[in-house]
Amino acid sequence: MDIKEYFARISYRGSHNKPDLATMSDIFQHHIQAVPFENLSIHCGEGIELNLEATYNKIVRKKRGGWCMENNYLLSWVLKTLGHDVTLLGAKVYVPELDAYPEEIDHLLLQVELDGKSYIVDGGFGMAYQLWQPMELISGTDQPQTPGVFRFQEEDGTWYLEKVKRKQWVLNASTPTSQKVENEVCRRIYLFTLQPRDIEEFRGCNAHLQTAPDSLFVTKSICSLQTADGIRALVGWKLTEIKYNYRDNMDLVEIRILADEEIEKTLKEKFNITLDKKFVPVNTSRLSLF
Repeated sequence: MDIKEYFARISYRGSHNKPDLATMSDIFQHHIQAVPFENLSIHCGEGIELNLEATYNKIVRKKRGGWCMENNYLLSWVLKTLGHDVTLLGAKVYVPELDAYPEEIDHLLLQVELDGKSYIVDGGFGMAYQLWQPMELISGTDQPQTPGVFRFQEEDGTWYLEKVKRKQWVLNASTPTSQKVENEVCRRIYLFTLQPRDIEEFRGCNAHLQTAPDSLFVTKSICSLQTADGIRALVGWKLTEIKYNYRDNMDLVEIRILADEEIEKTLKEKFNITLDKKFVPVNTSRLSLF
């Protein structure tokens, strides 16, 4: 595992001698625009290992992506290597269709202490709710970023991450969203506490999410990548491309349904992913990712 090899993978050519906020933010931005959030291994008959060297080999050397426990575990190694004070945290991801959070943690994120302040670094959420910069851990303060306005709300030691949603101009809508999701003004993303976690605490979650019949990651094949001005995502056969804040606080959304023979080429051209094994797209869940 070599930090320079990682920097080459994310096309980062800046300075990394000083562990400051600007450098951390720059590296983070390069990571999310180079490394997809994806669960394609599940739909290629591959297991997802919770092992740092395996994750490094997959993301850095094989130029694949990963989900939260891969992206953020790798980022924790990167930031620690550069001298940052990093703590693993566990979150529970909000399910809007159920208006509920799961019983157990199902998301890994990072807390970084820097210059007397605390930041949340999360490069493993993907889709349209992916942070584009580290967020200062303060309650009730809007923190605008290119994807939208994010904020934390703290209640009795529990922290909630929210995103204020923009209106969307959908060029060619093909599948309706639920009325509840459509009418959302603010989306809850997840809740977490500041209890430090060990990677071992995520082994059960890592296994459950790739095997449980009702897991979102089993019922949907997902690959999303942040771009210079938005996001592109392939969910099942549906390719969605979003340009943020296209005009007047409105995101431009373009949707296309791909044929089977277009999938492999799209993964290569849009996400820079080439798979070793046969990929079978899946999209049987009604849960909304946007």
